[in-house]
Amino acid sequence: MNSTPSSSPPDASHEHVPALCVSRVPIFNHLPAPTLAVIASKAAMRTYERGQFIHRAGDPSDKLFIIHKGKVKVYRLSDTGKEQLVRILSPGDFAGELALFSATAHDSYAEAMQTSEVCTIHQADVRELLLQYPDIGLHVLAELSRRLGTSEKQTTAIATASINARLAQYLANLGEQQGSPSFNLPMSRRYLASYLGTTPETVSRRLGEFEEAGWIQQSGQRKITILDLDALLLVE
Repeated sequence: MNSTPSSSPPDASHEHVPALCVSRVPIFNHLPAPTLAVIASKAAMRTYERGQFIHRAGDPSDKLFIIHKGKVKVYRLSDTGKEQLVRILSPGDFAGELALFSATAHDSYAEAMQTSEVCTIHQADVRELLLQYPDIGLHVLAELSRRLGTSEKQTTAIATASINARLAQYLANLGEQQGSPSFNLPMSRRYLASYLGTTPETVSRRLGEFEEAGWIQQSGQRKITILDLDALLLVE
């Protein structure tokens, strides 16, 4: 990854945006079908190839982005050019919501990890929708609150907790979110390392140690089964 990404080239928008693009996103999926059709009519879809940027740090944040297909990583760059993963967006996830409340610029990069289809809705159109359907605003605030909590936990963990504790807590949280002790990691070990502020080698080594201790079981590169949740929660 270069420390100074280049902007992606222009791409034609699709003429039709399926209602599925907006119906799967949590800030809209509570609305009736006719309303979803109105929202879809205000959206434009664009295809990004792997490595293309949906936005860069410093670009105006004047659109809401909804991932329809593919995966997009959102990250920041340190002064030394080191990549710090913020989150990975999958179908139904969205970004750019801060622009709904005030004029701002992106402080992160959003890059397609694979061929991805992204719906965009301009700030003025979303604000109009907020006035027409106030419930949307409540769902946006709920999502912002969730992301703020996640970001604060991530920042605190990187600053104060050991890599063992960060990784153990991450696995415990994933199990809770999935509602099952068995789950697939949502990202590769390279991106997991970036998210946790360490190296892929360290992540692999620590997972191996957790498995040797009998706390987890690994299957392939992604499958994890938590065998002893209490032990994970006590890792320091």
